[in-house]
Amino acid sequence: MADDGGTQRRAGYGVKLVRGPFVRLAPHPQACVDDEEFLRFAAACHARGERLAADLFSGAGGLSLGLTEAGFRVVLSADRDPESVETHRHHYPGLTLDCDLGETANVERIASLMRSAGIELLAGGPPCQPFSRAGRSLIRHQVRHGLRPAHDERRDLWRSFLEVVQLARPAAVIMENVPDMALDREMFILRTMVHELESIGYAVEERVVETHRYGVPQFRQRLILVALRDGIAFDWPNEVPDRVSVWNAIGDLPEVEGGWRPEGGADGWADYQGPVSAFQKKMRQGVAPQDAGKVFDHITRPVREDDQRAFDMMDAGTRYSDLPDEFKRYRDDIFDDKYKRLSEDDYSRTITAHIAKDGYWYIHPRQDRTLTVREAARLQTFPDWFRFAGPPSAAFRQIGNAVPPALGTQLGRAVMAALDARRPAPYRSHDIAEALATWFDTLDDPALPWLRARTRWQVISAEMLLDRAAPDQVRFIWPLLARWEQPQDTVAGGIELIEMGRWIQREHRSERLLELARTIASQPDLLDDDKIDSLQGVETSVIDLAVLAVPTRGEDDAEEPVLITKGIPRVAALFTDEHPERSNRMTAGRLAVARMIGDGTNARRAHLGLVEVASSVCRPAEPACPRCPLNDACREAAVRGTRTRRSPAVSP
Repeated sequence: MADDGGTQRRAGYGVKLVRGPFVRLAPHPQACVDDEEFLRFAAACHARGERLAADLFSGAGGLSLGLTEAGFRVVLSADRDPESVETHRHHYPGLTLDCDLGETANVERIASLMRSAGIELLAGGPPCQPFSRAGRSLIRHQVRHGLRPAHDERRDLWRSFLEVVQLARPAAVIMENVPDMALDREMFILRTMVHELESIGYAVEERVVETHRYGVPQFRQRLILVALRDGIAFDWPNEVPDRVSVWNAIGDLPEVEGGWRPEGGADGWADYQGPVSAFQKKMRQGVAPQDAGKVFDHITRPVREDDQRAFDMMDAGTRYSDLPDEFKRYRDDIFDDKYKRLSEDDYSRTITAHIAKDGYWYIHPRQDRTLTVREAARLQTFPDWFRFAGPPSAAFRQIGNAVPPALGTQLGRAVMAALDARRPAPYRSHDIAEALATWFDTLDDPALPWLRARTRWQVISAEMLLDRAAPDQVRFIWPLLARWEQPQDTVAGGIELIEMGRWIQREHRSERLLELARTIASQPDLLDDDKIDSLQGVETSVIDLAVLAVPTRGEDDAEEPVLITKGIPRVAALFTDEHPERSNRMTAGRLAVARMIGDGTNARRAHLGLVEVASSVCRPAEPACPRCPLNDACREAAVRGTRTRRSPAVSP
C-alpha cells in the first residue's frame, strides 16, 4: 500500500515513523462566516421550530453530536485547537469560532450572540486549573459579597463559562469535566459555580457519571453539572439496558498491521465486510451508500519488533511488570501497567488525549498493535461517518478529549424533557444550608460540643479522646477537657488527663494525646493553616474538622474542607437519594455533601450542623427525624417523587 505521508527512521528507536495522512475538512454547507449571517441562520432555525444550543470548549464536537441526536440544533461553538475547530466547522452548521474564552471581549461577544439568537442550551467543558489558597480566598470574598474585579481582562476558563451563563441566561446549562474537579479538599470550583448559578435563579444538579451505563464501551467517569433556569427540576437519565464490550464495539473492523496506510492518503480506506452487533450497526448509520464497503481512518502507529513480541505474550490480565526483562524499556516498579491489552469481553480503559502520544495503554484485544483512529473513535461512540481534521496524532487527541456522543444524547434528552415538564426543583443548596446553620446556632445540647470550640487544639483533643464515646461520658469529660485551650495547657494538666482516660477506659488515648500535646507545645505553629496538614499522629479527618470548626482568619478567607467522615456522606446520600457504588463512593459522597452546604455565608455553620445531624439525629438505627432541621425538606422531596427509595431518615 502507498504511504501518503512518507516515512523516516528515528535515531535509536528502531521503528519506522509514519506521518500522515493529513485529513482536511471543508466547512459545513451552512457554516456562517460572521455574526450577521449567524443571526439570520438562527432566526431561520427558530422559524422551523428548532431548539438551539451552543457548545463552548467544544473540541471536535462529541457533546455537540450527542445534543444533535437528542433534538437540539447546535449552531454556535468555540475552541482554540485549530484541528478541533476545523472538525467542528465541518460537521455542524452555524458559527464555529476559533477564539480564546479567557478574553473579556470574546466572552461578551458569545453571550450577546446567544441572547440575540435565542439559544436555549449552553453546553461545554471548561478546563479547571487548581487554585492557590490566596486565589480561592479572593474569589470566595468576591462571590459572597457580590463583588467583581474592576478590570479583569483575562479569566480562568471556568469563570468565563460561568460569566457567559450570567450574561446570556440560557434556559439550560450542561457542564462536563473530569471528576478531579470535585476531589480537591474544598471542592472550591464546583461549590462556587453552584452558589453563583443558584443566586441567579438556576436549580443545579451535579453527579459523577460512569459512561458505560449509557452505552459507552469504556470505563470513563465524567463530572456533569446541569443547571435549569427558573428553578426547574432535572431528573438524571435512566441507564441504558444494554452494555457494550470492546469486541461489540470494534470486532467488525478489519485486521490491519501497525503502521499500515491505505492507498489514497486521507481519502483511502480499508475494505469493510459489514456490521454484526447492534452497536456496530448504529456506528454505520449515516455512512454514505457509496462508502458501505469502506472504513476510513483505520490506521495506527507502527510497532517495534520487540514490542510486537511482547504484545504476543500478553493477554488482558498481563501487566507490564509480568513481562521478561528483555522486553522492558521502562522501570516496572513505576510503570507496572505501561502496556495494557484490552479485554474484548469487558469495557476499554478510559480513552484520553494521552493516546495521541502513547498508544501502549490500548493494545488491540486480538492483534499485536495499538488501536487505530477508527477503533478509538468507536470506543468513544463516534459513528464511522465522523472524520477528524489533521494528522493521526491530532485525531487521537480530539477523540481522547471528547465527551462521548452517546452520553451527550442521554443528557440532552433529559434536559429537553425537564424543560418541557417545568417541574419545580424541591430545594436549593442555599435553603438547606440556611436551615442547617440556623439549627446549629440554636442547638442547646449538641452531641459534639467541641464543634463550637474556641481553639483547634480543643477540637483535636476531643476527637482523639471522646470520638464515639457515650453521651454521658461526653457531658462529663468535655467541660474538663475544654479548659485546656492550648497544648501547653494539656501538658500542664497531664496527670489529670491520664486519670480522665482511666475513668472512661481510654487510658491509651489519653497517653497519645498527652504525647501529641508535648510535641505541639514545642512547635506551636504546627496548628497554623500552612503547617497543620503536616501534623503527625493526627488523622486527616480530625485535622479537617479542626480547620472547619475553628478558622484562624475571617470566614471569607478561611479554608472550608468538605468532610467525608463522621457519618456525613450517609446523611447526604439519604437526603439527595444518591447511593454511590463502592468504586465511586468518595467522589459522589463529597458531591452530595457539597450540594447540601453550598458555598455561601452559611456554608461553614451548615457543614458543622450536618456533622451534628449525622451524630445525634440521623443515626443508622432509631433516627430522631422530628428533631432534624431537614425533616420537612426530606418529606417534600419524597412527595415530589425525587426519591426512589424510602429510608428511616426521611420517614415522618
